[in-house]
Amino acid sequence: MSEEKSAKKWYVVRAVSGQENKIKSYIENEITRLNLQDYIEEILVPTEKVIQIRNGKKISKERVYFSGYIMVHANLTGEIPHIIKSINGVIGFLGETKGGDPVPLRKAEVNRMLGKVDELAVQGENINIPFVIGETIKVIDGPFNGFNGTVEKINEEKRKLEVMVKIFGRKTPLELSYMQVEKV
Repeated sequence: MSEEKSAKKWYVVRAVSGQENKIKSYIENEITRLNLQDYIEEILVPTEKVIQIRNGKKISKERVYFSGYIMVHANLTGEIPHIIKSINGVIGFLGETKGGDPVPLRKAEVNRMLGKVDELAVQGENINIPFVIGETIKVIDGPFNGFNGTVEKINEEKRKLEVMVKIFGRKTPLELSYMQVEKV
């Protein structure tokens, strides 16, 4: 392994927003095709898991954390920057000057970025809370299945709702998870 190939740094490739993963695989295919794996170690699209609730079902989606950016751990010698820039969907490298040389990320930035990636992986799933206080919901799970109620409180940590349900003419508070109710 020559010194030349081992001097890899992290760079940021600007890409068409919303196409990051597709562009990442274009870059990977091109590198494999041209046999440049020695120069480009890793291509990363930082993502976070977001949970959305649609029709009472949990849908886990990966959302790109830095929209329009792809991280590349590479040694950008010779033609390599040009090869990457010529890939469909790549806008260019993040650099000091427009059209200038790609500028590597500083160690602190890399650690922060990779730390964020790890943190997002650990932190797991962010549920965006689909309910508001005062909203009428329908219980779809548990002993009160089929009853309608009103959201009184939302506990984000526990991912539970306090719902006031009318049972036999009397209002009764219930604690239900997000998964046990749906919008009416």
